[in-house]
Amino acid sequence: MIRWLNVLFFLLLPALSYGEIVKTPIQYRQGNTDLEGLLVYDNSIQTPRPGVLVFPEWWGLNDFPKQQAENLARMGYVAFAADMYGANVTTDSAEEATKLSGAVKGDLDLLRARAQAALDVLAKDPHVDRSHLAAIGYCFGGTVALELARSGADLAAVVSFHGGLSTDRPGDAKNIKGKVLVCTGGEDAFVPPAQVAAFEDEMKAAHVDYQVIVYGGAHHAFTNPAADSHHIPNIAYNADAARRSWAAMGTFFDEIFGSGRRP
Repeated sequence: MIRWLNVLFFLLLPALSYGEIVKTPIQYRQGNTDLEGLLVYDNSIQTPRPGVLVFPEWWGLNDFPKQQAENLARMGYVAFAADMYGANVTTDSAEEATKLSGAVKGDLDLLRARAQAALDVLAKDPHVDRSHLAAIGYCFGGTVALELARSGADLAAVVSFHGGLSTDRPGDAKNIKGKVLVCTGGEDAFVPPAQVAAFEDEMKAAHVDYQVIVYGGAHHAFTNPAADSHHIPNIAYNADAARRSWAAMGTFFDEIFGSGRRP
């Protein structure tokens, strides 16, 4: 009986170890600013796999982007939730978030350098296949992901979830190396149809492989279940749009990276 129990244990061991998610805080630096992101991966996967940056909303690196990084890790990616403000700098105040995000967005060179610093961390991780890198972002983070792509960063894929689409340097779209997916809300007053149309013109002029998906009835921040807690007009969670946009990202990544990320 003991012998059979031992056999059963060893048969089950791979299943027991499968899907162990590792979360590691990573300290790094950009200029004179100390930053801290979160690296997340499934340590049961032995081979290098695509890496995905996750850029947060204007609140900073709070629980939501960290959870999305974990969700990506469970899909077989290595994810790095990036810090755009400084180690442990987050806020629940819209006024403070406006100041924090504005200080970064107001200096496009700073924004791109800070995003590139996060990409450098991800690319150097030994679990990552550095020839297969992507960036996603939410609201402010969606803008960051697009600007990183416009800078010419080595990204095979970029996804913006309800991010701002305008830029001070539309001509830089010629530097985009990968494919772009934009998921935006049809009722998002912060990203109105005119801004979406201008973005599409920008992508067309630069011959970028892009797609825009508009979710009817969805407002800004539609992916975040905590969006309604801030009681800000035009900011609201939409479960259908959140589910559909995540699925669209999955299909997009499968097209670019393939679906065989797990051993």
